[in-house]
Amino acid sequence: MKKAILVAIIGAMTLGVNAGDWGKAPVIDKAPIEECYDIGGEISAGYMTDYIFYGVRYARDSVWTDANYTFDSLWAPINIGAWYLSGTDGLGYEELNLYASVEVGSYAGFDASLYYVHYFYPGTGGGSYGEVGLDLAYSLGFADLSWRSGFGIDFGWYHEAGISREFGITDTVSLVLGAGLGYTDGYNGGLSSWNHYYVNAELPIELNCRATLTPYIGYNGGPNGYAVDGFGGNGYGPQSDILHGGVSLSVSF
Repeated sequence: MKKAILVAIIGAMTLGVNAGDWGKAPVIDKAPIEECYDIGGEISAGYMTDYIFYGVRYARDSVWTDANYTFDSLWAPINIGAWYLSGTDGLGYEELNLYASVEVGSYAGFDASLYYVHYFYPGTGGGSYGEVGLDLAYSLGFADLSWRSGFGIDFGWYHEAGISREFGITDTVSLVLGAGLGYTDGYNGGLSSWNHYYVNAELPIELNCRATLTPYIGYNGGPNGYAVDGFGGNGYGPQSDILHGGVSLSVSF
């Protein structure tokens, strides 16, 4: 009899543990929700004192926005997006870029991707054209190398090499220093020569796990004999000795 009573008490205690308080539904532990889980999208916007493309200044006091999405579940990561810029200096410059890139793998330590960009100029009546090319990235450990070779259809080739290094300042702020050198083979004005060189500094500030604010400053140079020094067809004359800056805000989702 005592044994039966003991078994009944133990059984009741077991039910109490499994069912929680009497008259309430069982409490089920839930896995923590990842607040900053990204599905592959990003939206950015910014301001720049000078819009410089491949060493050439095309607009001043410009605002821009970008939206892109990366498909990670395909045979290779594919990124597609649209970028739009409007110059506010009174010359009416506008540019719309529709682009796509695919990561094709790593070879001898170089991360490679192929890209295509179609450039539209809705505010200037300049028509449009496409560019296809190759981007390479290589980590030296203490710095990162980059290379771009692009073929502008009906324009020619453009090549650019760059190096950058990131320095952590705090847990949420870093400093990125970079420099590079471009070479044109018919891309800017039909010339084949050194195009320009640049140096820049960025200060990415992580506002939260999704948003980053990035102010920057840069310098664009093209000494005598460089292609951009004689490029004056866009209304701004020679393109050397340009000190410029801006700020951008990017949000991932």
